[in-house]
Amino acid sequence: MQGKLQLPAPPDLEALQEAGPLALFLDFDGTLVEIAPTPEGISVPVTLADGLHRLSDRLDGRVALVSGRAIADIEGFLGSLRLPRAGSHGIDRRLADGSALGAAPDDFPAIVRGKLDAFVSDSGFALETKPHGSALHFRSDPSLEEEGLEFALGLAAEHDLQVKRGKCVIELVRPGADKGGAVDAFMQHEGFAGSRPFFIGDDITDEDGFAAVLKYGGAGILVGDREPSLAQYRLSGPSALHDWLGL
Repeated sequence: MQGKLQLPAPPDLEALQEAGPLALFLDFDGTLVEIAPTPEGISVPVTLADGLHRLSDRLDGRVALVSGRAIADIEGFLGSLRLPRAGSHGIDRRLADGSALGAAPDDFPAIVRGKLDAFVSDSGFALETKPHGSALHFRSDPSLEEEGLEFALGLAAEHDLQVKRGKCVIELVRPGADKGGAVDAFMQHEGFAGSRPFFIGDDITDEDGFAAVLKYGGAGILVGDREPSLAQYRLSGPSALHDWLGL
């Protein structure tokens, strides 16, 4: 993998478009918006949704959001979207018109939610509940990481789940929830097929997206300074990404 100092800025978006049809897959937190101490504490520019729709029009609809958040959560910040989107780490996939792409994912096990509620009530974690997963946030106290990871790994082994890591977050999801799977599903749809895809993200879970786009002749763009990474390009933060996208 490459480190941050070896990663150049991506070519201009217009230059990439000149080489042929282009597709963009965009993470949300830490990529389009700055990370906040809590999931509900993010600051979303009022112009972001309109800017994304204009970007989608420029690329003939080949712009998709791929986030760890639930789709309904993203739309709570951005409003009604006419973009392809994948939530819950890519396992819940929708086309621009809101119709499902592929089979609907199973709900998260109620028994695991109960165990997480009990665990959080006696700890300093903040629990984020999603339709297809649950996340333990510990940004307010990073010393909680080891305790939370041990608990999550135990639950995962007991209930056939997977653990996703992120920036001060530990998440339990069903098997198959990864952003690379969402890229594959969209790239096999007629709206994206034949295009050169770029995945843009900031966190460890975005590495699955970076790996997926390589299979289609595309590249990953890392937002921030995390290393190592499979990304081939880097932008310093969400503001730099907005400039690059022309939002």
